[in-house]
Amino acid sequence: MLSFPDGFLWGASTAAHQIEGNNVNSNWWVHEHETGTTIVEPSGDAADSYHRFEEDIRLLASLGLNSYRFSIEWARIEPERGFVSRAELAHYRRMIDACLANGVEPIVTLMHFTVPRWFERDGFWRADDAPELFARYVETVLPILDGVRYVCTINEPNIAAMLAGGEDAANLVAHGLAFPDLHVADQLLASHRRAREVLAQRPGILSGWSIATQAFHATEEEGSAEKLQEYGYPRDFWYLEQSAGDDFLGVQAYTRTFIGPEGPRPVAEGVETTLTGWEFFPPASELGLRSAWELSGGVPLMITENGIATQDDARRIAYTQGALEGVHRAIADGIDVRGYQHWSLLDNYEWASGFRPTFGLVSWDPETFERTAKPSAHWLGEVAKRNAL
Repeated sequence: MLSFPDGFLWGASTAAHQIEGNNVNSNWWVHEHETGTTIVEPSGDAADSYHRFEEDIRLLASLGLNSYRFSIEWARIEPERGFVSRAELAHYRRMIDACLANGVEPIVTLMHFTVPRWFERDGFWRADDAPELFARYVETVLPILDGVRYVCTINEPNIAAMLAGGEDAANLVAHGLAFPDLHVADQLLASHRRAREVLAQRPGILSGWSIATQAFHATEEEGSAEKLQEYGYPRDFWYLEQSAGDDFLGVQAYTRTFIGPEGPRPVAEGVETTLTGWEFFPPASELGLRSAWELSGGVPLMITENGIATQDDARRIAYTQGALEGVHRAIADGIDVRGYQHWSLLDNYEWASGFRPTFGLVSWDPETFERTAKPSAHWLGEVAKRNAL
C-alpha cells in the first residue's frame, strides 16, 4: 500500500465552458460560430452541467472523492462591461454550497481560458487595463467565496499566452507549441498578482495559478539540452519561477515532448498515443511536480489536472495508477503535494477538437444528459476512500 498524507484532496476537475452549455457571452462562443472557424463543432448544450451541477457533485461525492475543481465563468458574471449579474453570482454560490453540503472541498478557478466577448473586443489581455478589469471581476466574485480554501486565479497562463501568439487550440499540449505572446504573458502575470491581492482580503483563502507542465526531454544529441532550455523557458519554466511566494501552485500534466538540437519532435512512430495524439506517459505528473517544486522555490503544490483522452477505460485506470505512483514518489521525497484533481469529471467539450476526445471519469447521453460513471471513476473513488494506492 502506498499511503497518502492525511487530508489529501482526491477529486476531479472541470471548466465552465467545457461542461455548462450555452455560454453565449464568452469569446469562445463567438469563435465557434464565426464564418470560416477551424473549430470542429460548437459547444452548444455541452453536458448541461449548468443545470445539473448538483447531480454532478452528488455523483462525485458518492464515488468517494472529496474535492471538486470547477471554474466560475466571467462571461456570465459580467456579460457586458460593467454590468454584474447577481443571479449568476448566486448560481455559483449554490455550486459552492452544494459542494459543502456533500462533504466536497470546492476548488475554484476564476478564469479557465474563456473571457467575456466584450473583454476580447476591447483589447483582450493586451489592453492596458486588462489586469485592473480582471481584478474588478475578482472583487465582484469575492463575496461568494465563503468556505472556499483554494482559489486558482488563472488556468494555464502559459497556454493562454501561446494561444495569443498564434497556436491552434487543437494542439494545446504537443510538439511545436507556438512562441508565446510575451506581452500577454506579462499581462497575465500582472492580472494574477492583482487577483491575489484582492483574494488576500479574505482570510483563509489560499491562492495560486495552474501551469501546464510539459515534461520536456532532451535527446542525447549535442545541443539538445541548450535547445530544451531555450524552448522551455518562455513556455513553461518562467511561469513556475513567477509562482514563488504564492500560497500554492497547480500542476497540470499529461504527456512529454522530446527536444532535439533543432527543437521539439513529433511523437515517435509505434509509441502508444491517446485520442489527442499525445504520448501515453504516466510519469508526466511526477516530473511536473518536481519541476514546479524546484523552480518555484518550494511552493505547496496540487495536481489540478491529469488524465488521458481514451475510449479504453482500462488504459485510463493504468495511466492514473502510474501517475499516482509518481505523485507518491514526489511526496516521499519531501515535496508538499496537497491533492490530485483528475481531468476530467465528465467527458466534455475539448475546445477546437469538439467532443471526440473523451477525458471523463463519467460519460453522459447527448440526448438525455444521463450520467454514467465509468469503471475508472469507481476505481479512483476506492483509492480516495483508502487514501492509498
